[in-house]
Amino acid sequence: VQMPNSSSISEFLLLALADTRQLQLLHFWLLLGIYLAALLGNGLITVACDHRLHTPMYFFLLNLALLDLGCISTTLPKAMANALWHTRAISYAGCAAQVFLVLFLFSTEYYLLTVMAYDRYVAICKPLHYGTLLGSRACATMAAAAWGSGVLNSLLHTANTFSLPLCHGNVMDQFFCEIPQILKLSCSQSYLKEISLLVFSITLVSWCFVFILFSYVQVFRAVLRMPSEQGWHKAFSTCLPHLAVLSLFVSTATFAYLKPPSLSSPSLDLVVAVLYTVVPPVMNPIIYSMRNQEIKQALRTLFGDTLLRHQ
Repeated sequence: VQMPNSSSISEFLLLALADTRQLQLLHFWLLLGIYLAALLGNGLITVACDHRLHTPMYFFLLNLALLDLGCISTTLPKAMANALWHTRAISYAGCAAQVFLVLFLFSTEYYLLTVMAYDRYVAICKPLHYGTLLGSRACATMAAAAWGSGVLNSLLHTANTFSLPLCHGNVMDQFFCEIPQILKLSCSQSYLKEISLLVFSITLVSWCFVFILFSYVQVFRAVLRMPSEQGWHKAFSTCLPHLAVLSLFVSTATFAYLKPPSLSSPSLDLVVAVLYTVVPPVMNPIIYSMRNQEIKQALRTLFGDTLLRHQ
């Protein structure tokens, strides 16, 4: 894709994770280990959910696993290749693609987590209407809306960010291309346009957050009214994984994009980026399978009992 600035800048230089060759290779193997763990975990969730797609929760979990696979595949392979080949470069088009994909996959994941909060709300507060409110058509529509909104949000931000004139070179303090880093390279006045678009996105994110909060307040009120302890346990075991994943995702991403510039330093930016791009895709499958008996059962069926007997 040819974009306005490509005549002046043909590539960007990403953050080198290490100075010495030995450390670079160590980083390569470390990133490869993390990447394979994420592929394995999300791959297993995908296979486990595949046989239960008629159940809304598993349909959404499948979508989440696919998004996580996409998220980690957008950032880590390039960082691994750069560490292995002893380079820092990423092409202009490659950088634009990375910004678009990171934003698209993360926006979609957030909207999907909002839909999943609604799923938990209906399951616990309106169990008799669950089949009608979350039929297969309704689930497909909500998932399509999440993916569609993610594409739209990402297109707006990517097109806007890459139309800004860049005055401060092409060196980034990050191991992948992200909007805050490109804004740092843009001319002083020009990034205000992107800030206004960011305000719109934050408003949308806040509405989703309020909706999630409202859903969980209702869920916990319903749970506290349950007479049996077994009811409590069942309700919490279906909600806690979603809450854990949501908290991890929202807290790290919010800090990455909304931290004040005075707090910004290359090492802190790197830690935060790892927290919001690498940790959720690796942890999500673990969080969901640990608390979910049906997923454990599906995995047992898949591999026999040997793999999860110690759980």
